[in-house]
Amino acid sequence: MEIIPQSSTIGAEIRGLDISVGLSDQQFEQVNQAFLDYQIIFFRDQQLSPQQYNDFALRFGQLKDYLFADGIDGFPFITEIVKTETETQSFGSFWHSDSAYMELPPKITMLYARQVPAQGGDTLFADMYAAYDELSPGLKATLERLNAVNSASVVPRDEDIYAAVKSKNSDKSDQSAVHPVIRTHDETGKKSFYVNSIHTLGFEGMTREESLPLLNYLFEQVTRPEYSFRLRWAENTLAMWDNRCTQHYALNDYHGHRRVMHRIIVEGEHP
Repeated sequence: MEIIPQSSTIGAEIRGLDISVGLSDQQFEQVNQAFLDYQIIFFRDQQLSPQQYNDFALRFGQLKDYLFADGIDGFPFITEIVKTETETQSFGSFWHSDSAYMELPPKITMLYARQVPAQGGDTLFADMYAAYDELSPGLKATLERLNAVNSASVVPRDEDIYAAVKSKNSDKSDQSAVHPVIRTHDETGKKSFYVNSIHTLGFEGMTREESLPLLNYLFEQVTRPEYSFRLRWAENTLAMWDNRCTQHYALNDYHGHRRVMHRIIVEGEHP
């Protein structure tokens, strides 16, 4: 087993494992530690049936069905995300942490590439530990006192971000939850800021207009290239990332080509 770091702060490729046959306890401990160290890890050339994919994900915790989409036949926790050759909208083309509007947001998202375009369709990841560390002591102290209201209905522009997958609960777009702005990771003990541009409505006790100047400053920090890693997908690549301390952005630069991904989320704790 090899662990190949991908940037100075975030991302690693794991080589030398066939996860279709399962992981020994020792292998699981190594993979889980790499996950905690690098926040997003990926495996190339994995031939996985839905059952094998589901079983691998279960090693990391309780699986959670996605609020706005049904699972594939026989596997309620595997959501298929498809962009066809004729569609121009894609799922996840904003900087965000998944489902921050849930009381128990996922700690892990896994994505398994079933079909990808020859070029384009990469995913960007940002290290929220590093972004937090660079904030001034004064701003950290201010943010420590704040909670944020997160909602499924917050969108930075007029489009349906769930259009690529929505098949249920269309009436629950007002789902919301309040979480601390500064989140302490329940396994590593490290801090990061936990607000994002498509789910965070504002600070608790403040209007959105009052909240946005400071929120927009934080949103800008997420996009800084020194905190980022870019994953180039290939068919049969499996990636998993830590929603507690990362944000990600799915690039929508492959119009006219088909992309099919299978997604699993692992339930987390209260932030």
